[in-house]
Amino acid sequence: MTAVWHDRLDHLKATIEDDVARGLYYGAVLKVGRGGIVVFDEAIGHAYAARKRPLRKDDVFSLFSVTKAFTNVLVMKSIELGRFQLTTKVKDVLPEFTRAPREDATFYHLLTHTAGMPGVWTPRPGMYLDRLSELYEASIAEVHGEVPPGTRCDYSPLVNHVLMGTALVRTDPKGRNFQTLLAEDLFQPLGMHDTSMGLRADLDARHVRPDMRGTVPIQHLSRTIEGDHALFEDPDVEAPHVGCASTAGDLWRFAEMLRREGELDGVRILSPRMIRLARQVHTGQMVNQLYERVAINAGWQVPPANQGIGFQVRGTGVFHHLFGQLSSPETFGNYGAGSTMFCVDPEADLSFSFLSAGVMTQAANIERMGRLTDIALSACL
Repeated sequence: MTAVWHDRLDHLKATIEDDVARGLYYGAVLKVGRGGIVVFDEAIGHAYAARKRPLRKDDVFSLFSVTKAFTNVLVMKSIELGRFQLTTKVKDVLPEFTRAPREDATFYHLLTHTAGMPGVWTPRPGMYLDRLSELYEASIAEVHGEVPPGTRCDYSPLVNHVLMGTALVRTDPKGRNFQTLLAEDLFQPLGMHDTSMGLRADLDARHVRPDMRGTVPIQHLSRTIEGDHALFEDPDVEAPHVGCASTAGDLWRFAEMLRREGELDGVRILSPRMIRLARQVHTGQMVNQLYERVAINAGWQVPPANQGIGFQVRGTGVFHHLFGQLSSPETFGNYGAGSTMFCVDPEADLSFSFLSAGVMTQAANIERMGRLTDIALSACL
């Protein structure tokens, strides 16, 4: 394995400590590996603004949209098993998904955020976001195509993954619900014992309740627990777009599986061929409508969308990016709501998982994660 410059990793810790001291966020748990060897594994700062509860390495965080990565991987696995294809139209699996132009969308369009539907945070204002069947029915009824699939990249906060989660359930030969499917086909095989869809009861005591700090535009309502974002405390959630909770260690194991091109500890989830296809840019010169708005508001150059199949991809060029400026073009990963992220740099042989307390705005989070990934990558000699 190539060497690691440990002074740079000490600087990485000091940088996070300085961020926390300045109040940019409350704290973070970060795990970094090089060639499968852990080179950085630290819990820094605190869980909450009062600074009375230090973070621990085994703390459980709400993953927000990193949940999408788990859904995406199981969709890719279903494609490898021949249950449907990237080119299969969604309506061929979900016949309720009709009306032009959305009815021409394929699973490839869902995975690359090019299905032509608007990026809505909830299909119906004020609804509960905790049950897959209700999310699906509302999405079918309320969210319609605006442009032909494949002509625009518009990050889908909810609908694409509700569709894919429903497709996974309907095509599952064992007839399992989405929670069970995730646990049995992904979390348990990978040894991700502290990861669940919905906040599993045994994880509750270690859960860092998310502090949105006014950065998230909607409520995440649960029908059984009170609070604007109680979905993240509900054990019965089935939300394929935001519903999972995990630790930095478990998320690192997921990233390691991807770094190893689909296999970990003798368990194969995906084939190398699928991983290599997924970590390429599939959106050409399109911009992502969400990040275009973020960049314009921040006064930045508007970056290309650089969507892979189910992952964000670094691509080439110099612009603000979650994966920084030093990552190789096929670096890929996912992030969630200004607080969670993982990425894999195949060229540097690096796997990176980051969970933080105190949700940041989009632009501030992009700058933070770009700085931290660049420091980690600069340690790789």
